[in-house]
Amino acid sequence: MRKSRDLRKYASRTNMWLLIGGFGALFIIGLPLIDWIYGRYAAILGFACLIAGLLPILLVMTVLWMLDRIAKNG
Repeated sequence: MRKSRDLRKYASRTNMWLLIGGFGALFIIGLPLIDWIYGRYAAILGFACLIAGLLPILLVMTVLWMLDRIAKNG
């Protein structure tokens, strides 16, 4: 029996994992480096800036996801 290949689903999943990995690297590697080089307060400010930068991205992604759901359901 042959498996069907859905390349769009594969590409979508791969892009999602790349985004998760990129943001994970920022938080897991970047913040401890900031803490090590500049100190605790700079790392806290870096964390606040990362969160503030993610909020508009998440807002746009949420709106697009809701529009997609509305378009698919009629």
